[in-house]
Amino acid sequence: MLAALLYGQENLRLEEVRDPTPAAGEVVIQVGAATTCGTDLKVWRRGGHAKMLIPPTLFGHEGAGQIIALGAGVTNWQIGDRIVANNSAPCMKCFFCQRQEYSLCPNLTWNNGTFAEYLKIPAAIVEHNLLQIPDELPWELAAMTEPLACVLHGVARSNVKSKDQVVVLGDGAIGLMFVAALSGKAEVLLWGGNNHRLEIGQKLGASQTFNYHQIPDIPSVVKELTQGWGADVVIEATGVPSVWETAIACARPGATVNLFGGCPRDTTITVNTEQLHYSELTIKGVFHNTPKYVQEALALIASRKIPFELLISEQRPLKDLEQVFCKMKARQVIKVAMIP
Repeated sequence: MLAALLYGQENLRLEEVRDPTPAAGEVVIQVGAATTCGTDLKVWRRGGHAKMLIPPTLFGHEGAGQIIALGAGVTNWQIGDRIVANNSAPCMKCFFCQRQEYSLCPNLTWNNGTFAEYLKIPAAIVEHNLLQIPDELPWELAAMTEPLACVLHGVARSNVKSKDQVVVLGDGAIGLMFVAALSGKAEVLLWGGNNHRLEIGQKLGASQTFNYHQIPDIPSVVKELTQGWGADVVIEATGVPSVWETAIACARPGATVNLFGGCPRDTTITVNTEQLHYSELTIKGVFHNTPKYVQEALALIASRKIPFELLISEQRPLKDLEQVFCKMKARQVIKVAMIP
């Protein structure tokens, strides 16, 4: 089959590799669509990921497709089933899983390789994080289940209350998904650097949008819009250390700051200890998703209540993958549906 392999920093190659064969408990799917992700872009630019993969490796982690082969012992699925598989599954046995802190499981089973004609799904994911998708749901929408699950996990950890003023920093796919997930629950102030993406943010429910190229002093404007206090909740969705610091500066006393975007390895930020202590801030990192939010994400996408198709800039064949990543790097596209 034709598949994308990541060899290192901005070193992505399309190669012919052996078709996967399912072992006991596994299934193989024919990929209907695989969507690109900001995490994929970061991994491509940085040449690896601290948890998910080590090059050289099959690449891509958002995808949906149809089961074409079943491993021994798989009885709950049939050939022809339309499915979406999360890119991980917790072990369900460790210290963290026993406390239902599944995203912290040190034994997560990871799976990469959606940018290919076929994808093998490990047994743990088949057991805990494989979901059937409705016949009428397009592949590319179902493929966005994984990032939306991460966002729903992030929303749940952000302590958002009705009528809160929430600042979202970042107009990438994740930031825009946060806007969509919070629409109708809070007043969302979206900051980004691309006017087209900010327009999509408005369509997804942002109350106000701001281009930081035109208004660089973000904390001051946030305080002007919040009676001088700052936002009730701030969600950082860029993975840039300086923006983490900006997020904290936008928070009111008693606020929750969700540092959601993963920064490069070994980076640090500076926190004003006086503000942290006397303003009683809650500052938290939130990572990945859990089976509960994978299920909720697919249900939300399938409901078609939110036009997530606005996040798909275009569809492209697998042979164009490197060109697509260059366009992502130049911020010319948001998400692209790769069709093997």
